[in-house]
Amino acid sequence: MVTDPGPQPHAFDIEAATTENETYRTVAWTGRYLQVTLMSIPVGESIGLEAHPETDQFLRLESGRGRCVMGPAEDDLPFEQEVEDDWAIQVPAGMWHDVINTGEEPMRLYAVYAPVHHAQGVVQQTAADAEADEASGRDEPPSWTVQPGTGAPDETAGG
Repeated sequence: MVTDPGPQPHAFDIEAATTENETYRTVAWTGRYLQVTLMSIPVGESIGLEAHPETDQFLRLESGRGRCVMGPAEDDLPFEQEVEDDWAIQVPAGMWHDVINTGEEPMRLYAVYAPVHHAQGVVQQTAADAEADEASGRDEPPSWTVQPGTGAPDETAGG
C-alpha cells in the first residue's frame, strides 16, 4: 500500500502499486501542482464521464481492457479507442472523457494530473464512496496546493 507523504520527495514501484490496488481511487502522491492516483475499475463499470476545464490528464493502463471515449460535450464523444495493458491516454483540459472496463477482470490504471483534485492520501473503496466524499466536501485539494484561477468547475455526466 502506498502512503501519500504530501509535497515531500517520494518514489515507489508504480506498476506494482497499480496492479495490486483494489480501490476505486487511492491518492498516491500530492504535490503543490500535480497529483498521482491509482484506480481499479470493476468489470462493466467506468471511471465516470467527466470534464475538467483546467486540467490535462495522463492515464496509463497497467492491466485490463477498456474503451476510452472523449469529445467536446457529454453527448458528443466522437473519439473512441480500445485500450489495454500498457496503453496511455492523454485527456486535454475541457474534454469530456470516460474509460469503460470492457474486459473480464478489474481494469487497473493510474492517473497523473495538474492541478491537484483530491484530498491528500484519500482512499475511496468504490465510485459511490468517491461521489459521497466529493458531495460532502471531504475530498477537496489541500489548501497548500496551487489551484487554477477563475475557470469553470469540473463537471460530471448528469450534473
